[in-house]
Amino acid sequence: MIELRTPREIEEMRPAGRFVAETLQAVRAAAKPGVNLLELDELAHRRIKERGAESCYIDYHPSFGASPFGKVICTSVNDAVLHGLPHDYVLLDGDLLSIDFAVAVDGWVSDSALSFVVGESASPARAEADAQLIRTTEVALEAGIAAAQPGKKIGDISAAIAAVAREAGYSINTDFGGHGVGRTMHGDPHVPNDGRAGRGFPLRPGLVIAIEPWFLETTAEIYTDDDGWTLRSADGSRGAHSEHTIAITEDGPLVLTARD
Repeated sequence: MIELRTPREIEEMRPAGRFVAETLQAVRAAAKPGVNLLELDELAHRRIKERGAESCYIDYHPSFGASPFGKVICTSVNDAVLHGLPHDYVLLDGDLLSIDFAVAVDGWVSDSALSFVVGESASPARAEADAQLIRTTEVALEAGIAAAQPGKKIGDISAAIAAVAREAGYSINTDFGGHGVGRTMHGDPHVPNDGRAGRGFPLRPGLVIAIEPWFLETTAEIYTDDDGWTLRSADGSRGAHSEHTIAITEDGPLVLTARD
C-alpha cells in the first residue's frame, strides 16, 4: 500500500533525516585505515542508543536474507555494493567503502547511503576509476531527485538515473533499488534504477521515497556472499552506492537526509 504523508507528517520526519545524515558523517570521519568494520557498527549503535532511536536493520529479516541482519549499518567494501554485513575486517588504504544506514526516530524512518575511498588509493589509475564510479552514483542521485517533481512518474526518476549511468559507461542492475519510506524502512512504491519516463506510479505531494543508485565498474551481475547478506559483483569489480530519502511536495522534492 502506498501512503501519502501530510505536510505536518513530513515535518515530523525531519529529525530522523537529520540523525541519519549526522550519523553517516560521523561514521565516515571514523573510517580510516586500521579501523575495524565492527568499530564503525559500534559507533553507529552507540549513537542510536544515545538518541533513543530504533535501528531498522538489527532485526531485519526479509526473504533474501539468511538470518536477522544483527548489525545497525551496512558496510560494503570494494567488490561488495549492497547489504554489507559488518564483520571482523580492518580497513586498508584505498578501500572503497559504501555505508548504508536507516533508523526510526519518533516512529518515522529515514534511509541514506554514501560511498568513499578510505585513506589513499594505491595508484592514480585506481583513484580515478573509484572517483568516477562514486561520482556517477552521486550525479545519478542528483538527477533522480531533480526528476522527482509533482505530476511526474516513478519512471521519470528511473530514466534519469539510468541516463547518467549509461553515459558514464556503467550497466544497470534492477534487482534492488529505491523504495517507499515511512513508518517502516521498505514500502511501496519500488523505485528501480532503470525505467521509462512517463511510466509508473504518479509522484504526488506527500509521497516519501528513498532513491538509491548503485553501480558496479564492469558488470551488472551480483551474487550473495557466504554471510547470507553481502551482495558482491560477479566479476570482482568495485561498486558504489548513493541514497537519500526525499519527500515530494507541492514545491518539488525535499531531501530529508541532506548532509552539510
